[in-house]
Amino acid sequence: MPDSPLSASAYEVLGVEASASDAELKKAFRRALRQTHPDTGGDPARFAAVQHAWDRVGTPEKRRGYDAGFVSRSSSTRSTSSPFAAGAGAGSARENSRPGARAYGHPGGWRRERFLDGMREWVGRGASLDDPYDPVLVRSAPREIRRTLADALAEEATARTVSTLGIGFTVWHDVATGSPDRKIDHVILGPTGLFAMLSEDFGGQVKVRRGELIGPTVQPEKPMHELSSRAKALSRQLRVAFTCFVIVVPDDALVQPQASLGSVRGQPAIVVRQSVLAHLLRTGPDAARSRHIGGNELFDVRTRLSNGITFVD
Repeated sequence: MPDSPLSASAYEVLGVEASASDAELKKAFRRALRQTHPDTGGDPARFAAVQHAWDRVGTPEKRRGYDAGFVSRSSSTRSTSSPFAAGAGAGSARENSRPGARAYGHPGGWRRERFLDGMREWVGRGASLDDPYDPVLVRSAPREIRRTLADALAEEATARTVSTLGIGFTVWHDVATGSPDRKIDHVILGPTGLFAMLSEDFGGQVKVRRGELIGPTVQPEKPMHELSSRAKALSRQLRVAFTCFVIVVPDDALVQPQASLGSVRGQPAIVVRQSVLAHLLRTGPDAARSRHIGGNELFDVRTRLSNGITFVD
């Protein structure tokens, strides 16, 4: 998938080393097009991947930008001037003057710390680690480490999306429900309900079967069950009822914009593309339209959450 630590690099898709010359790169691109073109029996998905890879490195300018690395750019979300820095609301540094959603916690922060710890351990004690986000280094790391960073980036992407929802929404990131491994990535409250949410990048496509997400790269094996279990613990602690359970995935991971996973304790469970998330939160899931929160109830739920939510360390 594009711009994910779990996806093959543009060079791997084209079948060349990252050190290949521009001429070698162009030759590899033409060869890959011939081999994957659907009119000659090639795979349409691979053909599209080849075109996308070329679009990322096909000119010297694009190649320099690509080699600089999407991961290094993403790490800038840790900057104290960023709206996603620790202690800052997700919508506090918007480019326009429209008030954003109120946000608390540090989206992706816990997973980034785990990523850095994993990179240091993998490289070895005493070894130099000048730039843990170097794209070449990241792509050579074990998949578990890359998956941790991919999930951090997914959480940060969701935080940027929900920050645009407006002042009627409040979001808490990295919410504790017990051990850090059982956190809820985002708890979102707005007029359309109270949402428990995980942001995931499994590094491949996912499908729905019997109320769960499945796929060769899906871990944990039952992510929706895991989310609902964590939400249940928070519901009991704070005496609130969730309106909907949502798993957010990259756009390329899901064939359709969103898919139903049935219901969990009577509430809808949904997997949704990142680009469709804002629409879902503004309109609410169809099954929950009659249970929107408003007025005093909204104020009461927000107060309970604000007073009771704790964040993972």
